[in-house]
Amino acid sequence: MKIAEVRELSTKELIERIDAETASLNQKLINHSITPMDNPAQIKKLRRTIARMKTDLRQRELNNK
Repeated sequence: MKIAEVRELSTKELIERIDAETASLNQKLINHSITPMDNPAQIKKLRRTIARMKTDLRQRELNNK
């Protein structure tokens, strides 16, 4: 997910998306520990996507204060 897509989401949608992506990341990590993934770069990509969303959420919090 690109930063432009993240910025289009409302704050509520963004929080829900962060929760969903975090759950997905945790599931992928568990699955990867049991059976190695074909493309482990997916984990890195997912971590960075979550970080982008959290960064945008924090910026929104700071701008509203």
